[in-house]
Parts: sequence; structure tokens; C-alpha cells
Amino acid sequence: MDLIADVLLIAGAVGAAFYCRTLSRRLGALKDLDSGLGAAIAALSRQVDELRASLDAAKAVSGDQTRDLAQLAARAEMAAGRLEMLLASLHENGKRRPVSPPPRRSIFDEDEDEDEDEAEEDAFADLRRADRTPGQRAAAGREPLRAER
Repeated sequence: MDLIADVLLIAGAVGAAFYCRTLSRRLGALKDLDSGLGAAIAALSRQVDELRASLDAAKAVSGDQTRDLAQLAARAEMAAGRLEMLLASLHENGKRRPVSPPPRRSIFDEDEDEDEDEAEEDAFADLRRADRTPGQRAAAGREPLRAER
């Protein structure tokens, strides 16, 4: 009986040793950086770094586009103010005639009198300044924005 118990005990120990060796091999394969869980973790780490870089690039691009959009909105406000001024001046004069653009100059034409251009530019500069809304003046940095009631 002792002999049978010893044989069973030895067989159990050999079976446990075989089972431990199998588990050790599986765990070693799992820890392998080339093909196991380590490779999966390394791949995920690379993907996280790539996503972080693309997110930073997207933030930079969206910041630039926001700045460009704000500038375009300010220009549109200024143009709308100019159009309102032109319409008001047309109503004041009592004449409704379309405003034609100035004639285009060819690159082959000789320079015309610069004094006429400067006088015309000065005359319209006062009108443009008067046309600005308080928000546009504040955006231009010339005068602080006051709350309108």
C-alpha cells in the first residue's frame, strides 16, 4: 500500500512538473516582445504617440483657420459698413445710379498724375473712418469698445 501511494505521489509530482513547464513556456511566449503581448503593447504605444502628434497638428491648423476666419469676418463687417454708407449717400443725394468701378489700367499705360490719386484717396479716407462701427474701431486698435445701449 505504501508502494502504491509512493508511485501515485511520484506520478502526481511528475504531472505537476510537466504542467508547470507548459505554463512557463506559454508565459515566456506571452512576454516575448517580438510576437506576444509585448509586441501588442509596443504597437499600441506607437499608435498613441502617432495620434497625439496628429491631434497637436489638428489643433495648430484649427487655430490658424480660426484666426483667418476672424480676419475675414472683420473685413466683411468693414465692407458692409462701406456699402451702408454708399447707400445712405445715394439716398441723401436723391439719385439712384449704380456705382461703377474705376476703369482698369493697363500695365503698359504710363503713370498718371499722382497728386490726383492722393487727393481722391484722402477724400475717401475720411468717409471710410466715419463708416466704422465701434467694434471695428476697437478691432483696429484706435478706440476702446464701449457698451452700446
